[in-house]
Parts: sequence; structure tokens; C-alpha cells
Amino acid sequence: MKRKSAIVLAAAAVSMALVAGCGNNNAGETNHNEATQKPNEGAAQSTEKPADPLKLSVMLDLHEPEVPSDKIEKLLEEKTNTQLDIQWVPDGSYDDKLNAAFATGSLPQAVQLKNAESLGLFRDALKDGQFWEIGPFIDEFPNLSKLNKDVLNNTSVGGKIYALYRESALSRQGIIFRKDWADKLGLAAPKTIDELYNLLKAFKEQDPDGNGKQDTMGLTDRSDLVYGAFKTVSSYFGTPNGWGEQEGKLAPEFMFAEYMDTMNFFKKLHKEGLINQDFPVTAKNDQQNLFTTGKAGVYIGALGDVQSLDPKVKEINAAGELDIQNRIEGPKGAGIWSTAGYGSVFLFPKSAIKSEEELKQVLAFFNQLMSPELSNVIQWGIEGEHYTLQDNLVVPSEDTKLTNRETKPYLSFQIGGQGTIAELLDPSYPLPVKAKSEELIKDNESILINDPTVALESKTKIEKGVRLSEIIKDATYKYILGDIDEAGFQAAVDKWMKDGGQKMIDEYNSNG
Repeated sequence: MKRKSAIVLAAAAVSMALVAGCGNNNAGETNHNEATQKPNEGAAQSTEKPADPLKLSVMLDLHEPEVPSDKIEKLLEEKTNTQLDIQWVPDGSYDDKLNAAFATGSLPQAVQLKNAESLGLFRDALKDGQFWEIGPFIDEFPNLSKLNKDVLNNTSVGGKIYALYRESALSRQGIIFRKDWADKLGLAAPKTIDELYNLLKAFKEQDPDGNGKQDTMGLTDRSDLVYGAFKTVSSYFGTPNGWGEQEGKLAPEFMFAEYMDTMNFFKKLHKEGLINQDFPVTAKNDQQNLFTTGKAGVYIGALGDVQSLDPKVKEINAAGELDIQNRIEGPKGAGIWSTAGYGSVFLFPKSAIKSEEELKQVLAFFNQLMSPELSNVIQWGIEGEHYTLQDNLVVPSEDTKLTNRETKPYLSFQIGGQGTIAELLDPSYPLPVKAKSEELIKDNESILINDPTVALESKTKIEKGVRLSEIIKDATYKYILGDIDEAGFQAAVDKWMKDGGQKMIDEYNSNG
């Protein structure tokens, strides 16, 4: 738990730094000098004219239907001695607006990109020097220097770092299951692939809901090979994450025996009726509905989904109880696929920032946003208005209209997150199994399977990646459903190779 006193002390430190304003390029050094001055020196300096505010233009993705109140914006301006010019762009049109501004040379000084895919589309522009490389300067700023070096490397292009990132959990994946059903059948949380299979089989065949009918199934899944159950179970079998090393060279995951093992596992589940038969065309809402209405006993996906699933289960059955599991031992031990560790990022175009000095002023602003005081303002809003503290844990306001209007959009400003800002307040989780899910998400970090191509470049993937992925996705489903055999799946792999896959393999292996 974080101590509130730490936040107060940090806030005082930020306030002292405001004398220098954002114009100072080394906020850490300024704080140190002011803290060690004699009283008369401090008094003399306080009569000096404050630095002019930094004028900073920013483009932010807006997920809410209306532009937010400027209450938080004014607070950030005051605390950082900055005059902000924020372009709020609706999420649905954000990429179009971004591309138009880039094409016309009218980008602001700080540009938010929505995700890793968007960053990939700017690789050529980054390599052409149209954005500032910030890697050499990050360690000059005490808060920015706390950003995870591995995640920063995942954002890199050509080995250089151009982006500040908003943290995303490295892996939220795991198993949510009906504990009340398992308890009735005398089964514990699964710890191995075999135990997982046995749980699914028992949930179908042993009447776990006690209605005297065999009308339940084990697993509910959806038409998503990544965020549905398939990729997570594939991790249990030891399949590489996206790409892996084979005879000293990178190769796609579906060329590994473990991928075939996973397909065979799902083929068995489908054949035995342990999974919803139409899962390749099932939407997420329908998948979750099968679980919450008591038709299925296991849901594999984001562990945090337990918070929304639990009350819906209890609406149908007040005695319904959920539990979660993250570690499943497979042939290679426990493992789980990892994301790149970041969501949105900020880039800094040279068309808007004309000098290294100006760049450092902008970076100093983001450094201040990562301070304990301001990071909590961005994450939670203002204490007493948008949240209260209970045992040093955040209890958000129940007035969601207020928080959506005044605080939630400013999450777009967040740099780093819980894993990089030690003083960022933790939320209170009234639901114990939700609190457990957060612990297991952190535990996942010790068993990660990383994608070695995250920071590598493939023009073929950018140009043809979506279409090529569809070839393998379609063949995977067809194999599981029994429409093609192993030779048919290999034929799809051959087509993937011929249509650009081999070129993608070559490109990844050539830039190492």
C-alpha cells in the first residue's frame, strides 16, 4: 500500500520545482539545488520573475463522446507552468486526423499514437529523421528514467528510441472458472494441461449445476485466436509467442510442433463437445453470456474480466462463485504469452519542435507528469471530488458521468503506470477475486514468453500482414473443426509462404 504522506511530500517537491518552471532542462538538478539552499538564498531567489510558461501543443485520442472539462487541464498547467493547446480528436477519426496532419506538416509538438500498430506505420518516417530520437535524453530526467528499459526497447525503431509510452500489463491472461461447480465435484483449480482438460470434461459430464441434466459444457470461447482461449492455451503447450527460434533462425509460431499440439487439443475439445461448437463465429458478448448464464464453467481470457463476470453470474445464481488461475504446467513448464508492455505512445515531430533545447523543455513537462502528485491526478483526478481514500486505497466516485466528463479522458496523458510509478495510488477492489486477479497479473511477469520480433522491422508485415494472418487463422479453425487434416494445414502454410510469408521471414532474420 502507498502511504498518503508520500504523496503529500512529493507534491511539495513538485511545487518547489515550479519556481524554475518547465523551461529548465534538468528538473532533478533544480530540485536538488533548491532543497540545499540556505534560507536567505531561498528568500532572495523567490523575488525573481517566474519563467514564462511553456507553450505546448498536444494531440490526444478522445474515447468519450464529448470534449472533457478543462478542470484537470488547468491544474496541470498550473503545476507545470505550461500553457497547453490540446487537440481532442474522437477515437473513430483519430488515425485519419493524424495522417492528414502528418501529410500537411501540421502536427503538434507532442503526438499520441493509439497503439503498437500505429507506431509500426510510422517506422519509415521515424527512420527518415522526421521525429526526434529521445533515447539519449531520457536518463537526464529522474521520472522518465524509471521507464522500463525492456518496454522502451519494444517501442524502438532501428535500435533507437523515439517514444514515451503508457504502460500496459505484460500479460493479463489466465483462467476464470466456476469454483462452486468445481467444489461440488471435488475438483481443485487446474495446475496442468491434463487437469484443465479433466475440469472441462467434468463440467460437461458430471452435472455440476445439479439440475439432473447434462446441459453444461466446459469451455466457452469466441472467434479470436489471440485474446480468446487459443493463444493462452498455446502458451501452456510452450508455443513461441508470435515468432520463435528454429535452427538459429526466426520462424512463425504456427511452424512449431507446439502449435499443432494446441490445435489437436482444441480439436479434441470440439469433438467431445467440451467447447461451444460454433466458437469460431461466436462474438465476445455471446461467449461471456454462455459463462454468466451457467451454460459453461470455464472462461479463458483476461483475468480482470472476472470483475464484470462475477455479478452477472450471481444474478442468475446467487450461490455462484468464481475463482481464477494463471499458472498451468505444460511440457516446458509454466509460461504465458506477453504483450509489448505498452499501449499508446507519444512522438515528437521535428516539424513542430525546432531544437534540442525545445525538445528537452517538452520532455521536462512529461517528466513532471510522472511525478507522484500529477500521475495520481491523471490516473484518479482530485481527491474529494473524483475519489476518496480508504486505507490508502482509491475508492472512485460513483458518479461516472462526472469522472467521464472531468478525468477519464486525461488518461491519454499518462506516461508509465503502476509498474513504473511507485507512488501511484492503488485502487480498492471490493470483490476479492478481482484483487486476486491483479496479483496473478503481476505474477505472470515471472513466466512471460516474449515475441522476439516486437522491435524488428518487416515491410511485408506492414503491407500484407493482415491478409497473411487470415490464411493461418482460417486454416487453424478448419483444422480444429475437422474440415482439413495436417496436410491441408501445411498447404495453407505453403500458401502463406508463397504469398509473402517467406519474404517476411527473410526480413525479420536480416535485421536481427
